[in-house]
Amino acid sequence: MSATLDALKEREAKLLCRTYSRYPIAVKCGKGSRLWDFDGKEYVDLLAGIAVVGLGHGNEELAGVMAEQARRLVHVSNLFYQQEQLDFAEKLLGTCHAGKAFFCNSGAEANEAAIKMARRYQRKVRGRDAWEVISLDNCFHGRTLATLSATGKHTEGFEPLPEGFRRAPWGDLDALDAAITPHTAAVLVEAIQGEGGVFPLGRDYARGIEALCRQRGVLLICDEIQAGMGRSGKFWAFQHYDLTPDIVTSAKALANGLPLGAMLASDEVAAGFDYGSHATTFGGGALVTAVGSRVLDIMRRDGLVQRAAELGERARARFRALGERLPGSIREVRGLGLLLGIDLDATPEQARAVWAALLERGYILNLTHGTVLRLVPPLTIDEADLTGFTDTLEDLLRHWR
Repeated sequence: MSATLDALKEREAKLLCRTYSRYPIAVKCGKGSRLWDFDGKEYVDLLAGIAVVGLGHGNEELAGVMAEQARRLVHVSNLFYQQEQLDFAEKLLGTCHAGKAFFCNSGAEANEAAIKMARRYQRKVRGRDAWEVISLDNCFHGRTLATLSATGKHTEGFEPLPEGFRRAPWGDLDALDAAITPHTAAVLVEAIQGEGGVFPLGRDYARGIEALCRQRGVLLICDEIQAGMGRSGKFWAFQHYDLTPDIVTSAKALANGLPLGAMLASDEVAAGFDYGSHATTFGGGALVTAVGSRVLDIMRRDGLVQRAAELGERARARFRALGERLPGSIREVRGLGLLLGIDLDATPEQARAVWAALLERGYILNLTHGTVLRLVPPLTIDEADLTGFTDTLEDLLRHWR
């Protein structure tokens, strides 16, 4: 461990609350899909700030937008009309069927807004006394109290949690049907569970969920915070299943690292909000939405959604071929586009050793669900980096086995 890293760890222990178990790296700078630490060691970034930096680090075009916009206008609050916000809303809404947007600062806030809108729509527009939100086992929807209640994890010491949240077993439509009551306002799902181990819903299951929602008069909320913005090989992951969710939530990659979240809703459901029913001080300011607009322009211009689909398909094929070459090393390869999960046929301790060895070899990625190597690289990553990762993983698995 370097002297710089030791010094930073010591400073952090004095200055910051203990909320993060850090990777043993102090990042100095980044460019594209590369990061460098203070000792000059180079890493291939397959994490992208946890699916945030979709266009890579140090993007010069976005840096120019930030500088120009910062000199003109950064923040005036949502008490004013803002052209940048409206330009971004037009472009983002143009990616799907939704008619209205609400901007905030994070994914958890986007999900909070969705929960509030679902409850208020049911009560004020539909006249139903419905407030319950049903999510799926193994989900992750955020760290605020309400989104923790929807998630059902990371709750120790925070009780009592807000009421009105239930979970249904993943993959079981009958159980979901049984969980819906006259007081159910919405079903909240991730089109691809990310933190839960990279599990796509699958077309039949996803369509079954939507059909149940329509039959029972409850709203369908799709959490696209990690899987959206082209990462899955469609602009929104729910588009793989031809769904029409009532509400869609997004954040992470919207502004390539600046704090920006969004809740998108159909025109009908958006009537659940009225003046003063919900608000945010910083959400959707001029700076972040100007950057968000350029992110969308770049994605369309450079064909990054289709590129993610093609690179992801080839990467999954390489990972599966690796598993065939080394029987007993990989349990399953899952994902869509560049949201990839390699489920190691290992104990959590063994999987963590593999993850640590990859980090030592210069590959930054995430270990989730105990045994799943999760890759969410920049959509601009060179395919050679994914091939190099596969070769390195094969070398490690051969040694480990």
